[in-house]
Amino acid sequence: VIHWYQQKEGKAPERLLFFSGGKVTVESGFQANRYMVERISVQKRCVLTIKDVIPDDDATYYCAYWDPHCDRNSKIINYYNKMFGSGTKLVVSEKRSSPPANSEILQEKHENQIMYVCLIEKFYPEVIRVTWTDEEKDITDNVVKGDAWQSTKEDEYSIASWLTVPAENKDKKYYCKYEHEEKKDSLPTQVDSMKTIPQEEGCKTVFNTGNLILFCLIFVTDQLMHRTAYLVYIILLLKSSMYYLIVLFFIYR
Repeated sequence: VIHWYQQKEGKAPERLLFFSGGKVTVESGFQANRYMVERISVQKRCVLTIKDVIPDDDATYYCAYWDPHCDRNSKIINYYNKMFGSGTKLVVSEKRSSPPANSEILQEKHENQIMYVCLIEKFYPEVIRVTWTDEEKDITDNVVKGDAWQSTKEDEYSIASWLTVPAENKDKKYYCKYEHEEKKDSLPTQVDSMKTIPQEEGCKTVFNTGNLILFCLIFVTDQLMHRTAYLVYIILLLKSSMYYLIVLFFIYR
């Protein structure tokens, strides 16, 4: 049995329909004749088609199924877990989609680390997938992906993702890959034209291995000298640090 859920922004997921035995059962509140489901067992695929898309269809859609868990070395099913897919965001708009107008990798060296920042600018809609790879495999450790933010021009978005590597890997080539519905591209780190992140007064880069990591990055591209994109990423690790400061305050008061 394959289930499909619809989740609108700011709301809980709501089951749209389920597909079993070649039959589609649509939940009340949805127009049954607008949804078609096709299951391709050989390819392990289930395709949901929405006919005559309207603005109210703007949402993220998830497929799901019940995954049985059995006793070890037996076929007795103890319980089921509902497994969800990663989701597909549907954007309904009169504006035509446009690929990124600019993409580049910037770098910042600090002590024994190098931080590569992949900056992708001015695309629509905001749905985009950004990943890092080396020449062999995907990289997930020490990778941070920021949220897409709206540029100065309405309905254009930008996004940044950064990768931190040891300084001894300075000669190793990494790739920032992005997938947008209008364009796919792969940006290498080892290029002669790679820029260094400019350090602006009043905004410092701080690396701390303790309980608080705070850094602020400011990028100024040559094409947009009058526009500054601010990226702020704050990670708080271990709430105990807060209690520690409070205790110190009362001790030395």
